[in-house]
Amino acid sequence: MKKVIVFSLSALLLSSCVSNKKFTKQGGELDALKELHGKNLSDLAHAQRELIACQSALKTAEGSLDYLRSQNDQLVNNIGDMTMLTAKGATNLEKSLEKINEQDLRIKTLNQAMNRKDSVTIALVTSIKGALGNLYDDDITVKVEKGVVFVSISDKFLFKSGSYAINANAKSVLGKVATILSSKPWLDVMVEGHTDNVPFNRGELQDNWDLSVKRSTSLVRILQNDFKIAPERITAAGRAEFVPIMDNGSKEGRAANRRTRIVIMPKLDQFFGMIEDEMKKK
Repeated sequence: MKKVIVFSLSALLLSSCVSNKKFTKQGGELDALKELHGKNLSDLAHAQRELIACQSALKTAEGSLDYLRSQNDQLVNNIGDMTMLTAKGATNLEKSLEKINEQDLRIKTLNQAMNRKDSVTIALVTSIKGALGNLYDDDITVKVEKGVVFVSISDKFLFKSGSYAINANAKSVLGKVATILSSKPWLDVMVEGHTDNVPFNRGELQDNWDLSVKRSTSLVRILQNDFKIAPERITAAGRAEFVPIMDNGSKEGRAANRRTRIVIMPKLDQFFGMIEDEMKKK
């Protein structure tokens, strides 16, 4: 009986000892699981934060991508517009260059025509001065202004005071000028009468206008009738005292202002004909 009781007690103590060890082991495993669970929760929280950050970054990236796509589309459109503008600009530039070239050609042509006219004018002045010879003095001047030749003859050489009848010795001068004009039918002639500012009223002449015109027509008639200059080439003009070359306040000034000018100029149609000729050579 005692043996049975001792055995039972030993078995009970042994069983209790085994259960405690198992419990202790399981408690350790539980603690490990709790620690692992805590770590897993921490990792999960970290992963969730990273997920949120990634989602935010993705959203930002998607916004940037949309913006870049929009900018790209706009750039493509702008490139298309620029291509059109560039094409239009090139066309406009080409047209502008063509106009500039045309203008440059016209300018060159005009310059060449003017140079030709100037050459003719210089030759004409040389011819007139050569023809006048010793007669070319203070009473007769020949000069060029703006491409026009002026032969200015003082009234004391041509007329008596207050008269519009040509002196006999003056006809020889007119004859020399007329000879040159006859050889150059492409030139037009205008005869201008000029007076000083002293009021004039005598006979049929009412004032300096009448006197200047009468003196002009006197020369025109001699050029036409005596020297056979075609009348359609000649213009008679009276300027009275209104285009002085010196001050009328002095005797010398008034004497210089009393003059008759023979203005020799190229016919406009002849001048433009020279321009057309130059254009045809281009």
